[in-house]
Amino acid sequence: MVNQKTAKEFVRRLGPGLITGAADDDPSGIATYSQAGSQFRFALVWTLLLTTPLMIGIQMLSARIGWVTGEGLAANINKMFPSWLTKTLVGLLVVANTINIAADIGAMAEAVRLLVGGPLALYVLGFGTLCVATQVFFSYEHTVRILKWLTLALFAYVAVILTVQVPWRQAISESLHPWSFFPAGVSLKDYTAMVVAVLGTTISPYLFFWQAAQEVEDNNRRPESQVLRLNPEYAAEHLSRIKQDTYVGMTFSNVIALCIVIATAVTLNMQGITDIQTSSQAAEALRPVAGEFAFAVFALGIVGTGLLAVPVLAGSAAYAVSELYGWQASLSNRFHEAKGFYLIIIAATGIGTVMGYLEVDPIKALVWSAIVNGVISVPIMAALMWIGQSERLMGNYTISPRHRFFGWSATLVMAVAVVLMFATSF
Repeated sequence: MVNQKTAKEFVRRLGPGLITGAADDDPSGIATYSQAGSQFRFALVWTLLLTTPLMIGIQMLSARIGWVTGEGLAANINKMFPSWLTKTLVGLLVVANTINIAADIGAMAEAVRLLVGGPLALYVLGFGTLCVATQVFFSYEHTVRILKWLTLALFAYVAVILTVQVPWRQAISESLHPWSFFPAGVSLKDYTAMVVAVLGTTISPYLFFWQAAQEVEDNNRRPESQVLRLNPEYAAEHLSRIKQDTYVGMTFSNVIALCIVIATAVTLNMQGITDIQTSSQAAEALRPVAGEFAFAVFALGIVGTGLLAVPVLAGSAAYAVSELYGWQASLSNRFHEAKGFYLIIIAATGIGTVMGYLEVDPIKALVWSAIVNGVISVPIMAALMWIGQSERLMGNYTISPRHRFFGWSATLVMAVAVVLMFATSF
């Protein structure tokens, strides 16, 4: 009974961090991890080990800023930097998110078509409508509850691992000594491009904005929190919750990513299948190798993660724009109370749906999304670090030296990744 009560309390404390981490493993991310596993087998596992502490550091900072200031990241960045810079970064965020939504909706539709057949266009329109409806018509509490349940979809990739025979000794050896198992016929340029893709997938700007906004939403639902924040014991407890929530969410995210890399390495790479471009292709390629069950689970996982990620992508864009222009921005508001906020959600999801309906090349879409995210990720991360160190905005809750180390390390890693991305792309 005590253990059951403890487990319930643990789950209750999870929220923005868990949802944010799970949303990182969207269909576009699944495609990237599938490419990594099928092309390089276990030689890119180290990237997930590297990004986990960096991802935790930057997401904890995002959540901390939202909770301490009571405002989202766009509003805080606008206080520290010129308005034109904030507007440019937010505009590019909206563009990148819309492209990503198109790729995710297209991937979900393709996964359903693989499972049951039927017209792809119908599924694209259906998923687009469903994603808009859940955010516009459901309350904040209802939306969060649904998103929490959808995180369970990621266990599909744990199930895939359990259905295939993994040579764990080989996997560990190649993961720890990737330079000794460099695939034949693969150029350094290709390897670098995939490293950058994995880094860009795990550390993405839309995740920063979403988690900060969710902390603001939670604050607004508890008016007394403004006063309680002045109580050192309450502040310490809440910051501990943010830490626990973020640790669990980001670790969960990268464990699932690891499962996808290992599953595709074993079932595809070791069978000579190395050219995987989309998550749906990965699911289809699994069928003759790992069987119908693994194929179905992988495909259903794409649908579940897409339904989780699209609202986060559209919502983070809407929060950023609304904060910038001082609009009402809350999923707790009804449409007539926050028209601008909801219109951004509808526009981002609608344009993404139209792009999916027109069958825009998902690979080109993801390339452009990665480029735009790369352009904005480093300045946004640097801005977050400055905000986190600002006594004017953070008061007594500026970040610790250790947190600064991991935050600036993540920023540096992303800066190097962006430079490498441009060096290998053009």
